[in-house]
Amino acid sequence: MEKQSPQDDIKTNPPCHPRACAIQDCLTRNGYDEAKCTKFVDALYECCKAFYEKNGDDATTVSCPKAHLLRLKMEQRKGNR
Repeated sequence: MEKQSPQDDIKTNPPCHPRACAIQDCLTRNGYDEAKCTKFVDALYECCKAFYEKNGDDATTVSCPKAHLLRLKMEQRKGNR
């Protein structure tokens, strides 16, 4: 998969979908070991963050958690490093 910026991926339909698919592909390749796919989860969250920054917290896409949950998950991930 060609590396795109979050701004490119928010233009896809649905927004951020390529990044959500990349997580699933990684999990499948790695026997569903989530620890091996953290960079893909981080990439999805960065895309979702850009999506909400552009469209507001009330926007929706099936590829992203709700804005308030996204912020919580990103904070939790930062604390785990």
